[in-house]
Amino acid sequence: MTEPLPDVMVERRQLHALCYRMLGTVADAEDAVQETYLRWYRLTDAERAQIDNPGAWLTRVAGRICLDILGSARARRERYVGEWLPEPVPTGAFTAGDPLDSVSLDDAVSTALLVVLEAMTPAERVAFVLHDVFAMPFAEIASVVGRSPAAVRQLATSARRRVEADRRASVSRQQHDQVARAFGAAAAGGDLAALMALLDPDVVLRSDGGGIVSAARNPVTGTSNVARFILGLITKNPSMAVEERTSADGLGFVTIQDGAVAGVVTLGVRDGVISDVWIVVNPEKLGMWN
Repeated sequence: MTEPLPDVMVERRQLHALCYRMLGTVADAEDAVQETYLRWYRLTDAERAQIDNPGAWLTRVAGRICLDILGSARARRERYVGEWLPEPVPTGAFTAGDPLDSVSLDDAVSTALLVVLEAMTPAERVAFVLHDVFAMPFAEIASVVGRSPAAVRQLATSARRRVEADRRASVSRQQHDQVARAFGAAAAGGDLAALMALLDPDVVLRSDGGGIVSAARNPVTGTSNVARFILGLITKNPSMAVEERTSADGLGFVTIQDGAVAGVVTLGVRDGVISDVWIVVNPEKLGMWN
């Protein structure tokens, strides 16, 4: 074998970070990385010897695999039970040897950004992540998405506008956490009026149970409905503990049942009030929190 195992496996960490941003779940990212390495080892020794930069080759292949997965994901999401949300990733959970330790406290892996990316076309998402996050030249991205460099530039520009529009509406991390703490206190105290005062009139709550555990099948909208939904969850689950946890979105919360994390709550804050509440209770998306 012309390329020793450790030399190509050192790219695994970055590939995981790349594929997670592309696909939104750790499991899908791991599958994409696994397939990338399978394609590498299927090459002959002569083919590998002709590759000057294995890392760049692996990144391009991972991008193509993610593009294919994103195309099929549209159909899978249509069959998904209830709302689909990206998998939240805890911060400070990765050791130096963990392949996902580069997925850290960074808005590039926040639920807020991943939700924006989810609304893009697969080609836009791939172009944005490869260029704006991983600094791949447009000419190389063109070979991944099967379009001209000029078309890829337009894709990335369109995606960037969406992301920047979302970021302009965001508040600082300090402001976010202040609002989040007030939200947690109002919810814990059962104070409906205080909770409603923290919510945007157009607030939207989405919960993802994946059809495995109970969750709202459709978005909950409006100040009163969202506040009552949250207080109802607490009332219906008296044994549930709620703890603050730092997430890529800023301060968030986890719910604890029987000693394990049963849900992750992250918040989108705009203009000093909460515009989005994301609740993930699908156990298949909570593995890294336990």
